[in-house]
This record gives sequence, structure tokens and C-alpha cells, in this order.
Amino acid sequence: MKRRHDGKAVIRTFTLIEMVVVIVILTLLASIATPVYYNYVKKARISAAKAQLKILEQAIFDFRLDTGKLPDDSDGLQCLISNVNNDGKWQGPYLRGKKMPKDPWGNDYIYTCPGENGEFDLISYGADGQAGGEGDSADIKNNEDAQ
Repeated sequence: MKRRHDGKAVIRTFTLIEMVVVIVILTLLASIATPVYYNYVKKARISAAKAQLKILEQAIFDFRLDTGKLPDDSDGLQCLISNVNNDGKWQGPYLRGKKMPKDPWGNDYIYTCPGENGEFDLISYGADGQAGGEGDSADIKNNEDAQ
């Protein structure tokens, strides 16, 4: 604080123009950083879905190793968590937790056996939760390399 010659303190405050300039600068920074942040979030969800598909795929192979067969469509992926058919060869659970994991967008993974491009298909429908799509709404499949 500065002191005037009569001994009283002078309090410096921000002017309205200075406040507006600061708000404009912060708004510009936010408008640049926000799309970059959301782009990273989209990429992270896609990577997480691919990683979860690999884990589910491995659990299915472990199930087949123990029981001698792949889960059928009627049982779906639930047989990786509980012995739904009371199979004596079942050595699970093959996944942690008591519920099937959802994809990063909160949707169920789709399992079909036999698959269109392999023994079975595992699919996440992406952000829109529907077949097809582009970008982060594109389908993510366990056997994309086989197509």
C-alpha cells in the first residue's frame, strides 16, 4: 500500500477494463483447451474399450480351456462370472466382480457365437450405443484385424 502525504493509505483496485481483459483472456484459454481435453477423453474411452475387449476375449478363452466349449449365445458373457449351467468343468469366475463390466459409455458388450469374422464376436457399439457409426460412435470389435 502506498501512503499519501497526509498519512492515509491509498487502496489500489482493479478497473472495470482490467477485469474485462482478464475475463476475455480466460475465455480464450478455455476455448482452446476444452476441445483438446475432450479429444483426449474420446481417445481414452476408445482405448479402454479395446483393452476391455482383450480382457473379455481372454476370459472366454479361459472358459473354453476349462469347459471345452465357447459360451453359447443364450448364456452370453454371464457364464464368465457364474456357473449358469452348473457345468462340472467350470473353474470360474473368469472375471473379477459380480457383474459384467459395461463399455466406457455404459452400454453392454455384445457377444455372438459363432462370429462373422472368427469363432466369436465381441462388440462395443461406441458412444451412440448403436451398430455402425463413425468417430467415437464407431463399433469396436475384438476381431477387427480379421476383416
